[in-house]
Amino acid sequence: MIGYLRGSIVAKKADRIILDVQGVGYEVTLPSSTYSKIPENGSVTFHVHTHVREDSFQLFGFLTSADKELFQMLLTVSGVGPKVAMTVVSETSPQELSQIILTSN
Repeated sequence: MIGYLRGSIVAKKADRIILDVQGVGYEVTLPSSTYSKIPENGSVTFHVHTHVREDSFQLFGFLTSADKELFQMLLTVSGVGPKVAMTVVSETSPQELSQIILTSN
């Protein structure tokens, strides 16, 4: 599994980037909260969750390990897949989600 990637951003799309890591271009899906914080150029490091299914191989990138851990925790919930987990991470910080859970909201 890929745990993190460090490289240069080659292309930015609405919810993903192409990251050049020593000549290999990785397509990495990002939450909108991460996308808005990445630099336009230079080197960047993403904590990566590698999602493997029989028909696909996807990389999900996060600027912080806390966001990655939140994403991975959400994937353990029945009925929550990568798209729903990515939406939650995009709109909620780990601290906010903890508070929501504690107050049963």
